[in-house]
Order: sequence, then structure tokens, then C-alpha cells
Amino acid sequence: MVRERRWIVLGEDGRHVSVGRYSDPSDAELVPVAEALRAQNTGGWLAVMEGDYYRGRIAPTLMMVRPLAPVTAAWDEAAAAFQERRLQALRAA
Repeated sequence: MVRERRWIVLGEDGRHVSVGRYSDPSDAELVPVAEALRAQNTGGWLAVMEGDYYRGRIAPTLMMVRPLAPVTAAWDEAAAAFQERRLQALRAA
């Protein structure tokens, strides 16, 4: 089974946005993302998400690549918040 792989920006509170699916995001593409995080006083990381976000039983895995904006939360806390937000979205659907 092929697992979907995409680049995401993961915020400290578990919110995320996809920034690439079929190619790695360039540094030039990430500059405005980092600026937007800083403007909102929110830390975040560039990460790789592997797996199906919408498949309820099997949670996607996250791999941190690097911080994009200064973070105050721990990576593990943000990843856990991501999984909780994902489960809430699946329950609401």
C-alpha cells in the first residue's frame, strides 16, 4: 500500500497547512510562510506528513524537518495537538 506523503507547516497548536505534495518546497516558497507565522506570533515547523489524513484508524506520522519561526512549545506537544485536531475533524465529518 502506497502511503501519501506531503510537506506541511505545523503550528504549535496543532493547526497545519500543506505546502507541497509532489516536490519539496523551496526556501523561497517558505520565506512568506515563516514571515506569516512571525507576524501572528506563532511558532511552527516544516514537517513531512506520511499517511492518509482522513483514514480514521491509522494516524498519519509526522517528521519534523526544521523550525520556520521561533517556537515555545515542544514538537511532541504540537504533534499530539495535530492528531487531536485530526480526530475532532473526523468525528465532525
